[in-house]
Amino acid sequence: MRQSQLSIHSENILPIIKKWLYSDKDIFIRELVSNATDALNKIKILKNQNEISGDDSLEISITTDKANKTITITDNGIGMTEEEVEKYIAQIAFSGAEEFVAKYKSETEKDPIIGHFGLGFYSAYMVASRVDINTLSYQPNSNAVFWSCDGSSSYNIGEGTRKTRGTEIILNLDDQSLEYLEEMKLKELLQKHCSFMAFPISLNGKSIGNKEPLWLKSPSQCTEKEYLEFYHQLFPLDPDPLFWIHLNVDYPFHLQGILFFPKVHKRFDANESTIKLFCNRVFVSDNCKDILPDYLTILKGALDSPDIPLNVSRSYLQVDHNVKQLNSHISKKISDKLALLYKTDLNKYIDSWTDIEMIIKLGILQDEKFYDRIKDVIIWNNNKDEWTTLSDYLSRAKEKKVYYATSDKAGSLLQLYKEKGIEIIFAPLPIDTAVIQLLEDKLSTSFQRIDGAMSDHLLDPSREKTLLDADGKTASSRIASFIQNAIQEENLTVEAKSLASDELPAMLVLDENQRRLRDYIAMTQGKTPFPTKKTFVVNTNNALVGTIERLQQKNPPLATDIAKSLYDLSLLAQREMDPKDLEKMIARQTQILEKLGSLIT
Repeated sequence: MRQSQLSIHSENILPIIKKWLYSDKDIFIRELVSNATDALNKIKILKNQNEISGDDSLEISITTDKANKTITITDNGIGMTEEEVEKYIAQIAFSGAEEFVAKYKSETEKDPIIGHFGLGFYSAYMVASRVDINTLSYQPNSNAVFWSCDGSSSYNIGEGTRKTRGTEIILNLDDQSLEYLEEMKLKELLQKHCSFMAFPISLNGKSIGNKEPLWLKSPSQCTEKEYLEFYHQLFPLDPDPLFWIHLNVDYPFHLQGILFFPKVHKRFDANESTIKLFCNRVFVSDNCKDILPDYLTILKGALDSPDIPLNVSRSYLQVDHNVKQLNSHISKKISDKLALLYKTDLNKYIDSWTDIEMIIKLGILQDEKFYDRIKDVIIWNNNKDEWTTLSDYLSRAKEKKVYYATSDKAGSLLQLYKEKGIEIIFAPLPIDTAVIQLLEDKLSTSFQRIDGAMSDHLLDPSREKTLLDADGKTASSRIASFIQNAIQEENLTVEAKSLASDELPAMLVLDENQRRLRDYIAMTQGKTPFPTKKTFVVNTNNALVGTIERLQQKNPPLATDIAKSLYDLSLLAQREMDPKDLEKMIARQTQILEKLGSLIT
């Protein structure tokens, strides 16, 4: 067995880089400006080390020349000698950044070097048929160097014309890339990828307005106005966010950023990519949902980290242990922020609840650690129009059971509970079915939907009609039997009860467990898999039910129609009516009115 070396042919490498390494041609401007930024950072570090002197301003200039079909990126950074051009440019995937970082490690932590792979320069060949370099090193007595390559395996190198320290990259555009000569096109790309670079950037002599990113400042030094301005810089069309979290992490990884809780509005798209990912202030991607848990992808903002693993082209995130740690850390920061807001500004927390409750409820279902941190600040609106936590609710409750409703529209039924002094909380979201199931397990208590059982609180036994007729039937059983025959629906049982309130004519009762299973399957699979057994309870103390009872003998068809109508109205009130049955219900109501009209005339 013998050992040998892999052979790499540069004539094969460049076409691969051009076609496969970068998925987006626009990336070339980001890579070349990043290289220029590195060159400036190196000069800044050398000045700080007193290895060179001078107070010249460090900047990047980009110019277009439509006549010659060129774009020139110029910096007054470190420059290169002929030896360095041969080493860092002519050797593909050899990064000069690594050597510099190793030599000035402590300084580069303050002013990070962006490049690491040594491939960014070759992104230029996605748009250029030839690339020229004119450079002059900062080193004393250096000579300017000119390098030129048309993308083949050969290049020309010789004496350059540059008189001052720095580098010019001249892109001779191919005919398919002339759109990049348009100033508006380049400006748009620079503002997207390079808005937060560390040095001023100009395009054809005009500043592109790059700013110091707000995430670099200490939270204590940032004003509310600055946070709002930064948010609208990232998301110009959005309304003001609810609140935000400023992240500054040093261990176990470096991370800075600001995450905003957006206000849900008509244009809001929960699937929109809303976290902008930066690496050393360079925009990388707005598709980085792996950084956040699923339940936090509704958040918006910017994150910057040199430790986030990117693919070689720095175009997208690669999920590894660091990303999973980051995911968990951000979740903790979010829960801490919510808990703090609850304690320090309850009114703002309540006002924001409708926008944040879905985040919280998804979070507690998906992440047990998130539940443990957030459980004491989950709030519910009750039938007194007050907000309460479940622990406070249970401390007031006469029995260790939580009564809830899915809507505040069940007026008569809600009023009956209110008269009995029973507190009701509202759980109107589809996700609340799963949330309630979780909370029952966690809190060792039970939840009872107010129309999910015939509670003793609703009954008035003193007015129960128990007198037997000649056939041994009570008035209650007779009316129940008549209405059962009138409705004629499978999986439906009709009962006649003496309710405590005369106002409520009837209510539909669905078994709590069956309803939850049905709702869960409907939410997760989008369909109702089985018919649910229902109990239709009619109130023997209600005037309308009394009318049906009297009409049984006098006008059975009209009594039947009214019974069906009463059932329809109960289905509608309790959101159990199939939409396709609505037209039939309206027709029945019309027929009843016509019959009543004929009786009057």
